[in-house]
Amino acid sequence: MSYTEARGENRASDRLLLGEAAKKLATIVAAFTAWRRTTVRRRAIEDLTSDQLEDIGYSEVPRPMLVVKAGLITNLSSMR
Repeated sequence: MSYTEARGENRASDRLLLGEAAKKLATIVAAFTAWRRTTVRRRAIEDLTSDQLEDIGYSEVPRPMLVVKAGLITNLSSMR
């Protein structure tokens, strides 16, 4: 009876590919986690009132405003 030994091949290149895939996956997970935290934080800040924003140290976000001088509508109407 002959003696045979079965060995599984364990190539170094397979281990390197597995390591690179793990690094890429870790990078993707970290990027997604950072994006999700930023989104949640931004939504939470949007829901706060101006008094609550002052309490936590945020200044109120400047919003675009349209400033109309007194008498402008009258002047525009008279130009018709």
